[in-house]
Amino acid sequence: MNNYDLNLILNPNLSAEQVGTEKEYIENAVKAAGAELVGLEEPGSRRLAYSVAKDREGYFLFYAIRSQGNPEKQIAASLRLRDNVRRVLIVRDRPEWKTKKA
Repeated sequence: MNNYDLNLILNPNLSAEQVGTEKEYIENAVKAAGAELVGLEEPGSRRLAYSVAKDREGYFLFYAIRSQGNPEKQIAASLRLRDNVRRVLIVRDRPEWKTKKA
């Protein structure tokens, strides 16, 4: 099984209900691609380095995903269709990136 990081930036002007709806849609899209959710880190609204769709802030969500195949294209394609999703990044988690070199 491969581990992936799914990083999303949502519209910063969403209400709590709308964020919940987006999170539910994201979870369904991940499950439809044959992957399972391992964890969620939700830092919330953060300032962006540059404007995205004329917004200087974004609502961040970081998911940890586990999948047997390569679900990157299918998940990213379905999430990019949403109006409130500003950016999608799926990266394969590599353990050697987390070790410190002496």
